[in-house]
Amino acid sequence: MEKIGERLLSWASLLEPKTREQAEMTAAMPFIHPHIALMPDAHLGKGATVGSVIPTLGAVMPAAVGVDIGCGMMAVRTQLYAADLPRDRRSLRKAIETVIPVSAGKYNRSVTRSHTTRRIDELNTAARQARFNPADYVRNWDLQLGTLGSGNHFIEVCLDESDAVWLFLHSGSRGVGNKIAQHHIAVAARWCAEQQVELPNRDLAYLVEGTDEFWHYIRELRWAQQFALLNRAEMMDRVAACFVDWTRVEHEPQEVIDCHHNYTVPEHHFGRDVWLSRKGAIDAGEGVAGLIPGSMGTRSYVVVGKGNALALNSAPHGAGRQYSRTAARKSFTRADLQAAMRDIEYRDTEAFLDEIPEAYKDIDVVMADAEDLVTIRHTLRQIVNVKGD
Repeated sequence: MEKIGERLLSWASLLEPKTREQAEMTAAMPFIHPHIALMPDAHLGKGATVGSVIPTLGAVMPAAVGVDIGCGMMAVRTQLYAADLPRDRRSLRKAIETVIPVSAGKYNRSVTRSHTTRRIDELNTAARQARFNPADYVRNWDLQLGTLGSGNHFIEVCLDESDAVWLFLHSGSRGVGNKIAQHHIAVAARWCAEQQVELPNRDLAYLVEGTDEFWHYIRELRWAQQFALLNRAEMMDRVAACFVDWTRVEHEPQEVIDCHHNYTVPEHHFGRDVWLSRKGAIDAGEGVAGLIPGSMGTRSYVVVGKGNALALNSAPHGAGRQYSRTAARKSFTRADLQAAMRDIEYRDTEAFLDEIPEAYKDIDVVMADAEDLVTIRHTLRQIVNVKGD
């Protein structure tokens, strides 16, 4: 751990100067208590650094939560092992891509499954309690439940160190969560302007606890976090059904882990009640199970938190980018991607060049940096990968 300033601690051995400057700017905000914790995978983000844990007193910065509210991972350990699996992995990948819409702007055409309807009903009830209508943001929000998205979101079948089979996925609150986030980022900017607050960066605009604007955001943020949780559960149901059809063996989950990594919750740290925003970080309280994925084609980890107080009971959420998407497309070739994905069933396309493992930090370095944050329980390697363009 490196103490960069009185209110900025870093667990990142790989930290670009611009990322450090951005984190220092956020740490200078007057309501930070006691400090920001930079995770090993920290990299530039919108307003606040991705891979940062931000405790605030009486205020929340919507951009410091992120635009994919509730984004996170879910993993299920099955009762099967590698020797139980069919050899044809391509058919499983294509089946998953058939039942789960992938890529930006791709949603369900209709709601036909009973478990989907049940979850939409739950979200409608939650929206009424939050006193808003999600359709005011996105008309077809209900058709987005059970869809993957693009970028670094994924669905995978993995094997752990004992060859046990895991189903693993990463996604968030989709377009409706993004619209909610963008709306409140703009509201915060207007509120700060009206109050004549001078900001070092427009995206560090904040809302003050006790105002209507603050609680409006918190209610809708919590709904979006619930949407993200149910979105992962919905996709996992569909993946499990495909897995059963593929293996011809009934699914018997042995372990289920689900964790957000873009969210805000009230917590108690260093003697004060704070709003803790984890932007690209997971809860690593003592004994808390978590998931840290590597990049496309590299290892992922099932972990348990050590409850490191200085790190605000947090840990990294992944490998963290070291090449921008544009730079990655200029630096690597499809042949590079094919070599990196050797022995993994995936959709072979240049569309994924910006997700090549080399565009991300070395996950081994990230996990070494996180040694005093988490204990590794399982190491996963992919055998099937599903992504959206």
